[in-house]
Order: sequence, then C-alpha cells, then structure tokens
Amino acid sequence: MKRLVMGSVLVAAAIGAAIGLGLHVKRPTTQDLAAAETVAQAEQEAETRAEVKEVTEQKLDVGGKQISSKPPEAIAPKSEPTKPEPIMRVAADVGQAQNIDTLVSRQATFEEKQAVWKRLKERGQLDQAIGELEQRLASNAQAPEVSAALGQAYMKKCAQIQDVREQALFAMKADQTLETALNLDPSNWEARFTKTVGMSYWPAELNKGKEVIQEFSKLIEQQESQPPQPHFARSYTWLGEQYRKAGHPDYAAQVWQRGAALFPSDAELRAKLAAQP
Repeated sequence: MKRLVMGSVLVAAAIGAAIGLGLHVKRPTTQDLAAAETVAQAEQEAETRAEVKEVTEQKLDVGGKQISSKPPEAIAPKSEPTKPEPIMRVAADVGQAQNIDTLVSRQATFEEKQAVWKRLKERGQLDQAIGELEQRLASNAQAPEVSAALGQAYMKKCAQIQDVREQALFAMKADQTLETALNLDPSNWEARFTKTVGMSYWPAELNKGKEVIQEFSKLIEQQESQPPQPHFARSYTWLGEQYRKAGHPDYAAQVWQRGAALFPSDAELRAKLAAQP
C-alpha cells in the first residue's frame, strides 16, 4: 500500500511539473480513467491482502518460544484510559464545605451538627475538616463559631489516637481553642460543654474537679435563662456525675432530679435516677 501511495504521489508530482513547465499533457478519455481506476482498485486490494497475510503469519519470540501474533483486529492501538471526571472531586469539595458551614452555623441545630460529626467520622474525613476549619480560623480569628467547631474537632481527633503524647497534644490544642471561643462568646454552649467534658478527663492530680463542677453549674445557669433544648439535658447528667465522683451523692441526685423534671424524656437522666439506692 505504501508503494501504491508513493507511486500516486510521484505521478501527481510528475503531472504537476509537466503542467508547470508548459508541456503538453494528453487529456485522458473517460474510458482511460475508468480502466485506470479499476486497475488501481485491484492493486490496492491485492496490497491489503498481502499486508494482512504478513501480519497474521508473523511470529513473536517470547521466552525463547515462537508464538503467533494476535490477529489484525486485536492489535488495534489501545485507546487512552478514561480519566475520571473532575466533577466527582468538585462534588466532594462542595459537600465538605457544606459540612463545615453546618458546624459553624448559628442556625443549625445541635442534632444537625452531631449528624455532621458522625458523617465525618464514618467517612474518615475528620482530618480534612480540621484543615478546613484551621484555614477558616486563620482568615477570621474573631469568629467564635469557628473556634468552637475546631476545638470540638481536636477533641474528636484526640479520641481516635492511641499514642498518649499525641492525645495530650490534641487535648491541649482543643482546650486552648475552646477557651478562645469562650473569650469571644461566653454564651457559646458547645464550646463550654466540650471544654468542660474534656477537663473532666484530666488526671486527678491536676485537681480540676472543682473547676469542672463550676463550669457545668455555669452552663446550667446559662441554659435555664434560654428556651429549653433537648441537648441541655446532658449538662445535668454530667454535673450530677461530677458530684458523685467527688463524694456527694445527695447533690448528684438533686441535679439529676432537676434535669429529669425539665427533660422527662431523657433516657440518661431516668437511668441515673433509677440507679439511685
């Protein structure tokens, strides 16, 4: 086929040169053109059959063994692998941004935020959330909602780590970030609750017990000046438990009773009261 194409090119070049030199070229008749076309087609078909036969009969040397190559239809050039559409990555980025928007929103409910935290944990996206929150805090350090959400993220990361030193590092970062949120907005419930719960796990030799009780008491006082929310019941559960640990079971029972009166459907408070002697 290559020879046929090359021949056609040379013929065309020769005719063009002849016309360019002003030489007379005999105009072919219709019969001549038809005959030439028939001959060209026959030559092309013969050339193609020869090339197919040559490829089919070709032998390949693989590991010292002669094997037949694949048939022509199987040796067509491989198409480029389909690249994943960036739309999936964009959608993931949008979803992550929406998650962070919910965590820092003043309009989102506690339950909605908890659902986001659960989703981030299940999908292994907590580190990504921390990175996004850190960026937002760097661009707006005066936003208490961002500091509160980042402090919670550090605390949740701390719970996932096995190394004690890393746990201590994230616990300190969480405490500092939540304190920043409270300095900006002392009424931020999530910041105070998370900080106080974290403080309750500090070693006993640090003597944080009284401070934990004070913080939970402050949180309850703040709650009772606002419309009740279901998650407020957690403060009564934790404060009563701190009194019990400090050796004041009567105070603990009083706190749980008060909480159960305000939130009669809370299962944890009912369980605490039922376990009383």
